[in-house]
Amino acid sequence: MFSFDLLGNAVVAGILLGGFYAAVSLGISVTFGLLDVANIAHPVFIVAGAYAVYAVNTAFALDPILAGLLFTPLFYGLGVVIYRIYYVSFERAGEQSLRGLVFFFGLLFIAEVSLSLAYGVDYRMVEAPYIGRSVSIGPIGISLRLGVPCVVGLLLTLALYLFLSKTFYGKAIMGVSQDSLALRLMGANPIQIKTIAFGLGMATASLAGALLIIIVPIEPSMGREYIGRVFAITVLGGMGSIGGTLAAALILGVAESLTSTFSGPSWALAVSFGILLLALAVRPSGLFGR
Repeated sequence: MFSFDLLGNAVVAGILLGGFYAAVSLGISVTFGLLDVANIAHPVFIVAGAYAVYAVNTAFALDPILAGLLFTPLFYGLGVVIYRIYYVSFERAGEQSLRGLVFFFGLLFIAEVSLSLAYGVDYRMVEAPYIGRSVSIGPIGISLRLGVPCVVGLLLTLALYLFLSKTFYGKAIMGVSQDSLALRLMGANPIQIKTIAFGLGMATASLAGALLIIIVPIEPSMGREYIGRVFAITVLGGMGSIGGTLAAALILGVAESLTSTFSGPSWALAVSFGILLLALAVRPSGLFGR
């Protein structure tokens, strides 16, 4: 039954969900949007980050967000290693299109099976003071389980945007996506810059995993649910646009929340992809695409 209170709560929940979606999609926005590397295994590494946070939270009762931050250097290093293997095996030989995609499929299944062997298929969750609490502003209820990840996701998006737009390495990453030869003429090594960018994209998976396990209990295969969604957000926002990624994440978050509230959750993802197709029909480069 429709009511304005229900509509308001659905919109607010969608905005909060969109902030989380932005954090989940940032890694793909960097690796796929800027480097043209279709790392379809990224969502599974987000789940791996969630399990790492779970292990630390269970053992030491450390806040999930702080645990996610602690693991970012490890995930950055993992990203560096993965890109070097990808470059030597596929990109340097000009075989990144199909065989490179198979490489990431292999990583996806290896990571998923490894998590299943280590933790089983039972759902895992973390504990934090804000989980299970909510605040009310008039008729609008805000769950801190969604609110805290939204705020952290927005801060992560802002930090990445400032890094890419204000620092030397950030500008070099933006440059390598546009003209590698010009970057080389300026004395920078495009492969080194791509390695840094891929590591940066992977580092976001650690914190995104912390936000994921705050919102919902996790199990090893749930990363598959986000593969289509993160690529849809990246393409809808515009390839390589961090601001576009945030805008697209908020649009899809609100759309999914409204659909789940008034039509049922089974239609939510279909509506999101419908919005993507309509937007690309009008603007093929995405909302903020160059």
